[in-house]
This record gives sequence, structure tokens and C-alpha cells, in this order.
Amino acid sequence: MKFVLPILALIAGIVAAYFVRFPATAVPREYVGVAALAGFDTLLGGIRAGLEARFKADLFATGFVFNILLGMGLVYLGTKLGIEVYLAAVVALGGRIFANLSIIRRHYLARWADAREKRNMEVSQL
Repeated sequence: MKFVLPILALIAGIVAAYFVRFPATAVPREYVGVAALAGFDTLLGGIRAGLEARFKADLFATGFVFNILLGMGLVYLGTKLGIEVYLAAVVALGGRIFANLSIIRRHYLARWADAREKRNMEVSQL
């Protein structure tokens, strides 16, 4: 139950992407790309926080919106300055995504190893 809000956000995003069709020129792809990365970063951060038993729904919801708006704001500022700032956002968010994924992976691998060790101990006691 720790992951209900992050998973619902992911499902809502997938449903919205499937049913809502924007014209190709409605929003420049840099904005959409950075917004998607910021949302995915927040989603993985929420899952990580849930695994670490420190998830808070209000922080997740405000962080989700704030990260997307901040990322799009950086893209807008970079566009006005004539600098491709979105690349910095992509690198930073990509790094955070990989860090969160590695922590989530380590958590589940450790749980799997513990369960396997427990199972082996139970079998050896029989």
C-alpha cells in the first residue's frame, strides 16, 4: 500500500498520454521531454521513499507538480537566453532516475536474498 499514489500517478500519465492527443507543434518536444523526465524522477523518488518507510503523500504531490514546472521553467529560460539548458535538466534528472532505480533494485535484491537465505535455513533445519 506504500506505492498507491505513485502507481496511480503513473497510470494516470499513461492513460492521459494515450487518450489526449496534442498537435505536434502545440508544445515543443524539449518541454515534454523534461516534464516527462521530471515526473518519472518524482515517481521513482516516491517509490524509493515508500521502500524506506518515509513516503508522504503531500510531499510527493507537491514535488511532482513543482519538479515538472521547474523543469519546464528551465527549458523556457534556456530558450529565451538561446542556451540549450534542457540538456542540463536531462542529465541531472537522468542521474537521479538511475540513482533511484539502483536503490530500488538493491532493496529488492536484498529482500530476495534474505528470503532465499531464510528458506535455505528452514530446509536445513528439517
